[in-house]
Amino acid sequence: MILVHEIISLYIWVLIISALLSWFPTTDQSGGLAATKRFLWRITEPVLRPLRQIVPRPRIGGVGVDFSVLVAIILLEVINSFI
Repeated sequence: MILVHEIISLYIWVLIISALLSWFPTTDQSGGLAATKRFLWRITEPVLRPLRQIVPRPRIGGVGVDFSVLVAIILLEVINSFI
């Protein structure tokens, strides 16, 4: 069970890092940052895509804010506490 807790905790950190890196634009598609963002997108998108379809995107200052990462982290923490 400790391994499952550690994997969930690691995935939560991956979600946080992916969300933070999404704030930085990448102009060079072959650079290290772009490659890192693509890798993180591939491993987080299967979890975030269904949540984006359920969670509404409120408009704040004319921009839609994506709360799917926050919802995913909360759900993973709840799952982690019940395991």
